[in-house]
Amino acid sequence: MKVIIIGAGIGGLTTAIALQQLGHEVVVYEQSSEIKALGAGIVLAANAMTALRKLGIEQKIIQAGRIVSSFEVVDDQGNVLSEVYAHRFFEKYGIGNFTIARYDLHHILASELQEGTIQLGKKLKDFTQNAQSVSVTFEDETQGEADVMIAGDGIHSIVRKKLLHNSRLRYSGYTCWRALVDISDIPCDINKAFEAWGAKGRFGFVPISDTHVYYFVCINAPVNDPHYRQYTPIDLAKHFAHYQFPIPQILSATAINNFMQHDLYDIEPIHQWAFDRVLLLGDAAHATTPNMGQGACQAIEDALVLYNIMKQEPDWQKITKDFEQKRMARVIKVVNNSWNVGKLAQLENPFLIKIRNWVMKRTPDRLRDKQYEFLYEVDF
Repeated sequence: MKVIIIGAGIGGLTTAIALQQLGHEVVVYEQSSEIKALGAGIVLAANAMTALRKLGIEQKIIQAGRIVSSFEVVDDQGNVLSEVYAHRFFEKYGIGNFTIARYDLHHILASELQEGTIQLGKKLKDFTQNAQSVSVTFEDETQGEADVMIAGDGIHSIVRKKLLHNSRLRYSGYTCWRALVDISDIPCDINKAFEAWGAKGRFGFVPISDTHVYYFVCINAPVNDPHYRQYTPIDLAKHFAHYQFPIPQILSATAINNFMQHDLYDIEPIHQWAFDRVLLLGDAAHATTPNMGQGACQAIEDALVLYNIMKQEPDWQKITKDFEQKRMARVIKVVNNSWNVGKLAQLENPFLIKIRNWVMKRTPDRLRDKQYEFLYEVDF
């Protein structure tokens, strides 16, 4: 089978690897003129690492990444509200959560593909399909044709917008800054990740090497707020000045050329991903807010589930129907849970914050583990 994949993001590249391993002819069309990773770093949770293991590329990612020994949620003064230890994941699932720079992950995935698979500078203009094939036209007026097409072109998917006119983005209510920072001169514990939740916003700290951390900051804001669009790292450091060490120090150490801001959205869950010879995948089908760290992980899961189905089933219509049945309910649950976690994390009312923190401190580990069981006890 010849397969066109639109988009060379994590989902598109992982799917291309999986389909090439099955012997299919794959072309990945990417609108950018170079493979570049938006965002500074990424956490690959145990479910994603299990999928990558089954595709044979787990070890390359482990070598380039870093295991997180623990993850804490703390208040703005560093008091622990919740904690999860890595050894429990290894004992239970045989794999843990890894962090890696997005650039390194993209490089590893792209290097697994056959030479010439990725075609750059190809922004999709339109596509048509019939009973036998799919044809695509790009803005440079070049064309392509294949038996089927997989749309991995992200939350703003051109393919989804054409197929589902009523699908809509949901604004989370908060805007986000991200950066990768050299912390060589800041005495941090680089073996654990944490999020600090307070009335002025949320700060996330994710080590990706001995010297660098990826961080994100979320502040409640109107859509496309002009005030926050002008914020610099120093402005953020002032905003979070009373938060625990090393939050203000890390913000102050951020280089302006490695600093990005954008509002956070997801897609209101949709209930159809397959349209004859076209299949939506990853963020194009089920973009989620990043509050559970599952956006890329669910796209990687998509790739492996599709791989497993296509190993056994040659008929495309049956493949896509089975894919929807196996994936949709799980992914919608992830999207909705992540949305709810974000609302909880972004509370500003002091009274509600006190209640939230009191409950989190007293939640038994066994109840907290149920969330991870749902995510990680997945049968591929």
